[in-house]
Amino acid sequence: MKTNIEKVSSLHHKINVEIPATVVQTAFNRIFNDIQKEVTVKGFRKGKAPIATIKSMYADRVKQDVAQELIQMHYIKALTESKLEPISNPEFEFDIPNETKDFSFSASFDIRPEVNLKKYEGIEVEKEKLVFDDKKVEEVLENIRSSRASFEDVLELRAAQLGDVAVVDFEGFVDGAPLENGAGTNHNLELGAKQFIEGFEEGLVGMKVGDSKTLNLKFPSPYHSADLAGKPVEFKVKLTGLKKKVLPELNDEFLSTLGGPTSLEDLKKTIREDLEGTEKKRVEDAFKNRLLKKLVQENPVEVPPSLLKDQKNSLIEDFKKRMTEQGMSPVDFQDYVNKWDKDFEKTAAEMIQSSFLVDAIAKKHDLHCKDEDLDTKYKEYAAQTGLDEARIREFYARPEQTSRLSYMITEEKVIDFLNKKVTVKEVSKDQLKDEQN
Repeated sequence: MKTNIEKVSSLHHKINVEIPATVVQTAFNRIFNDIQKEVTVKGFRKGKAPIATIKSMYADRVKQDVAQELIQMHYIKALTESKLEPISNPEFEFDIPNETKDFSFSASFDIRPEVNLKKYEGIEVEKEKLVFDDKKVEEVLENIRSSRASFEDVLELRAAQLGDVAVVDFEGFVDGAPLENGAGTNHNLELGAKQFIEGFEEGLVGMKVGDSKTLNLKFPSPYHSADLAGKPVEFKVKLTGLKKKVLPELNDEFLSTLGGPTSLEDLKKTIREDLEGTEKKRVEDAFKNRLLKKLVQENPVEVPPSLLKDQKNSLIEDFKKRMTEQGMSPVDFQDYVNKWDKDFEKTAAEMIQSSFLVDAIAKKHDLHCKDEDLDTKYKEYAAQTGLDEARIREFYARPEQTSRLSYMITEEKVIDFLNKKVTVKEVSKDQLKDEQN
């Protein structure tokens, strides 16, 4: 076997392999002989048909089998001899094999870039100073009360105001024609909740029960229905009733219906702990992202084109799923992707670069995920979810899940290691520098 390496680019290589005719012929003979033993040809007993007959009947199939066998066997051998480490699936090129001739094929692939850790100790990374506003606890309490609110008819003669629940009949028209699914009777609408398009709820403020009104509005752009985006719309509305929202008192009786803490102080404490935990995670996640970005800036790494393409597509698909669930139309989605294409690519490149750097630091300082780390994580997940540890292990027994969890653990260990090596500069949220460069 002869091999030749072409360096198409710094990270894209092509390996050319030539296999001698004697090896090719041996492969042909063996496969033909195997077929001869297994098939039954009319006029001959099983396994007794002449080899010439077998060759005439199965020539095309055997050529494919020979090509596949020779490529599989010699591709791995060629990689081992050349000490190359592909990081993408190879693209093969080859001619149809001939029993009496050498067989050649080529494989193109991206390779793992060389990672030079230049600077990762002592770099300065900004971190948002964790500040908790007690008003957030009160906001949650008000949301809890609001979710359990009752609605009572407004008995006094007054106009509708924000916070009221208006009972309305309405009908929408676009270009003079009735709007599809744009009508309702005795519809309850909380004014200020922004359930309808901008201007609708505000237009009801000031109306009295029995009043009718025409609202000339415009659909927002973008809108989940692309046909309506930015279009004028006319709504004929009548206020048929008015209700006010009555919030329950924060007393022991009300607290007992929540199924949690039974005293107001304990409830506030629980809410505060939950909010602080969420806020702390947000700050830590943001810091981790800034740290990894800084790591990439200080230690540039080439990005294999195939990985960049795959990671970028993955980001776009994830974004598509989320935006589709929120009602974004395919046209608006494509416009968004086209507009922010470079941002998707930049984010994808940074994710790939940081993964290479995490791996390099883990290798240098023995921080890769070990079996005992996985065991600890399984126990942690079991405690958090209440599931049996055996079920957790069963889920992560799949190779792709094990690989994902192992990398996550490795990244956590590297981040913990770097936290002790970098200079952390705590600043307020409004002082964080914009690092979109």
